[in-house]
Amino acid sequence: MADLKRITDKIRKPLFWRRKVRAAEECAKPSPTLSSQPGRKWFRACTVKVAGAALLVSLFLPAAAHGQFGIDLAAIIAALSKVESLMSKFVAAPLKDINQTQQSITKYEQEVIYPIAAINQAKNSVNQFENQFTQIRSLFRTNVSSATLPQSQSLESLLLSRNAGNVPSVSSQFQNVYGVVMAQNAASPEVRNMTDMTDAQAQDAMKRAIEIDALADAELAEADQMGQQIAAAAPGSAPILEAEADVWVVRANAYTQAALSELMRTRGIDIANQSKLAKLGAADNQNNNGLINGALTQH
Repeated sequence: MADLKRITDKIRKPLFWRRKVRAAEECAKPSPTLSSQPGRKWFRACTVKVAGAALLVSLFLPAAAHGQFGIDLAAIIAALSKVESLMSKFVAAPLKDINQTQQSITKYEQEVIYPIAAINQAKNSVNQFENQFTQIRSLFRTNVSSATLPQSQSLESLLLSRNAGNVPSVSSQFQNVYGVVMAQNAASPEVRNMTDMTDAQAQDAMKRAIEIDALADAELAEADQMGQQIAAAAPGSAPILEAEADVWVVRANAYTQAALSELMRTRGIDIANQSKLAKLGAADNQNNNGLINGALTQH
């Protein structure tokens, strides 16, 4: 585009005080030859500049943008609505039927198989049983010591200790009360062997009684723990009444073993007394022999 400042044939009006001077100069100049091309108007170049500037500005103006890679929002909403309709038809409906079936099964279990009232009644029964067992156990722990002499009291407390760790001390305490096997010259070998075996059997019975008492205590403790677990068990986790019956069986076995230990103690004492009688008879025979020998010697 031609520069307007370099166009020599551009017609400009001079200022009003120079018009007269300009007119005189032009009159003095010879008239130029007319050019073959007419002169260009200055406003045409101005129009081109304005048009170019407008085009340049339009290139930098921000244009409206579409989100989601040009996908229309209405199309997205329509697609989501279609997906929701399909999920409601093919997913929500079957899930609703499954939920209703599950609720029916749960209701049947709660009202027929595991009714709340029956479960609470069973738990209350378990608590009552546990209270009764606690009272029975306190009776089971009643002190039955009856010996009055120091040595016999020591042996009796050892036999009723319910502690298996006291078993090694039974022999010494037994000898303090029932004595030891007679000397070799005091009785015949047959009597001494019988006495020794009787003492051994009596001590074995006493030791076994202490062990059975300790075993009964362990079983009672286990039965109590089982009863507490049953009382706190969740409904349906185990047949409550059947488990409580099993606890009763365990306790009954413990009580039976405790009674058997008492019978074994009684039998042990009876055997020990028979051994003591044999020892006393041997001592009496020895004294009688001494008296007879002394009387014969004097005569």
